[in-house]
Amino acid sequence: MLSYDPLWRTLLSKHLKKSDLVTNKIISTTTLAKLGKNQPVNAQIYDNLCNFLNCKIEDIVEHIPNNEK
Repeated sequence: MLSYDPLWRTLLSKHLKKSDLVTNKIISTTTLAKLGKNQPVNAQIYDNLCNFLNCKIEDIVEHIPNNEK
């Protein structure tokens, strides 16, 4: 399972809101909804987010093994 909790923490640390990602055309509202539900997204989205937030991929997504649910 993927968790985007690191993304939400990164946004908070940079004083940004989820809506800023859509406003700045980093992701679409559809993608934001997927992230909110911890659903997988295209790898290009991770690149867009990392570039915009100037961070590493582990700052936006975390893999949680199935046995840790």
